Amino acid sequence: APSIARLYDYLTRYCTMTMVAAVILRLLPLILLCPIHRHVDAAHSAFVNHFAGATRIQSRPKQNGVLTLHAKAGPRTGFAQQLLDVALTSPIWEYVLVPQARASIVKTAEENGIPWVAAKEWLMTQEDTPWNDPQTDNYCTIQYPEYYQKPFHAYSKGNLSYDAAFEQELASRSVGARNFPKYSDRGEDVFRGAFDQALSKLGAGSNDSNREEVIVVDFGCGTGTSTRRLAKQYPHATQLIGIDLSPYFIDVGQTLLKLAPSAIDVADGNSNPQGWITDIDSDARIQLRQGDIADTQLQSNSVSVVNLTFLLHEMPLYAAKQVILEAHRILQPGGQIWICEMDFESPAYQAQRENALLFSLLRATEPYLDAYADGMPELMEHIADIFHDVKITAATGRHYALVAEKSKVDAADKDTRGRTTIEDFRFQEDGSYAVDDTHLKPWESKEDS
Repeated sequence: APSIARLYDYLTRYCTMTMVAAVILRLLPLILLCPIHRHVDAAHSAFVNHFAGATRIQSRPKQNGVLTLHAKAGPRTGFAQQLLDVALTSPIWEYVLVPQARASIVKTAEENGIPWVAAKEWLMTQEDTPWNDPQTDNYCTIQYPEYYQKPFHAYSKGNLSYDAAFEQELASRSVGARNFPKYSDRGEDVFRGAFDQALSKLGAGSNDSNREEVIVVDFGCGTGTSTRRLAKQYPHATQLIGIDLSPYFIDVGQTLLKLAPSAIDVADGNSNPQGWITDIDSDARIQLRQGDIADTQLQSNSVSVVNLTFLLHEMPLYAAKQVILEAHRILQPGGQIWICEMDFESPAYQAQRENALLFSLLRATEPYLDAYADGMPELMEHIADIFHDVKITAATGRHYALVAEKSKVDAADKDTRGRTTIEDFRFQEDGSYAVDDTHLKPWESKEDS
């Protein structure tokens, strides 16, 4: 009898996982492998209601210029959610779905003129690199925060592996091409450009033009994509410091700066292409270093700008608050913090969160996404408590950009004034989001757009 029971349990789990796998396999590649952004829309309302039974959420206008909370999606419970949880915690996730998802996103890259395979092979085979040095100790002695040691982005070791570091920029380009098909391999540039424009409208960089020394610190820089972009946008910056907990990402980023490769020309038909997916220029102002952004070891009141790009959703709320406090500590009076992130008050992400299937898949690669979504209002209050002149606006149809300034007056004086009022430009007067959501839907293809 026990053997029959075990067999029955095995068959039940196998059938359940197979059924769920068939449903999610097409959607999975769209949200894996990319720490930069996740552009997944909700399915149609009948699909949502079938899986989640949640009430649709409508946007509404801000009140008196102050952030207002929108109704949240209902809890993800019930039999359908249990099926998803079983599948996403089973071997089928790691050994079947993830490899197929990776194959799909690589295919998307290649079809859009992004030479994923050739670029990764070129990088992996470079001589005199830490990953090809037998003396490398794999950084076993570095102490990482507990939250950082969880799997991220479908990598079992999370950000603590060279494989994740090799593929970060590749995956970002591929996802950008998939979600902005009109721009093909330039999709990521269009996406990041939307944040550049939003930050500029909010006054980013307006306070540092007269300073002799302008230091920009890029928190959670990864392999340096955002740091290099900042260097090009702000030629007057005297130093740009990128800090990331992962030594593997820093190794890759430093190597790319050292090699300064040109982008592979996929049109020349070279059977042995050499280079990267983008042109990279050496820049002596850029310094990438491994470290904890909650404790940077930088001097207080020493930097002009702290940049956080798609970082806060990858940590628990307490850690995000510590990072904000550290940014405030190292900023000079009048210095600015720039934040670019997912906006779970946007209709697009609210609808996604209602969808048990899509959001469960997303949470499987982002362990703190629920905490970020629920804690976003509290995090905004935290920023308003310690910063001055806080402004937020929509950058895309589902992301925000925020600029806040460190007060030039003493903290004691600020305490007498109370919390800063956040100027919120994300919503129109009728309650609609200020930027249309133009991301490709999960069920759409490039040919449909």
